[in-house]
Amino acid sequence: MIEGPYFGLVVLGVLGTGLVAGVFCAFSTFVMRGLAELPPAQGVAAMNAINVTAVRPPFMAVFAGSAVLCAVIAVVTFVLWPDEGTVELLVGSALYLFGSFGLTMVVNVPRNDALLKLDPGTPEAAAYWPTYVREWTMWNHVRAVASGAAALAYVLALT
Repeated sequence: MIEGPYFGLVVLGVLGTGLVAGVFCAFSTFVMRGLAELPPAQGVAAMNAINVTAVRPPFMAVFAGSAVLCAVIAVVTFVLWPDEGTVELLVGSALYLFGSFGLTMVVNVPRNDALLKLDPGTPEAAAYWPTYVREWTMWNHVRAVASGAAALAYVLALT
């Protein structure tokens, strides 16, 4: 069984990845659907406001902090190579680092940046909005599942 400070790291990993999974799940299940129901100019303006707000310390501490924590867990796991839970710890770290944090950087953030460059009331914004909602939400589903699976893998490592 995992013990001591390493146990604490993994418990924090469960909490962090689970919190991020919850945020992404909320966006996938009702936030994006609600925004999609708005007229495009309002949806674009609201999403841009959300995206600006998301990069403030409260969310970033959990989101980026969980990425750092997952990287630390992976490194410590490679160094200690525990008798039990090694696979689960490495899988959990990879799921979050690549499936949540990595996808955010290479898929969702570029879409957010493209949306932010558009004036919400323009025909270009109205034309891009349905594509943005569909693609962003699809990749957000992946991030939600990856974050939740990371939390589950960490829990399994503790059992």
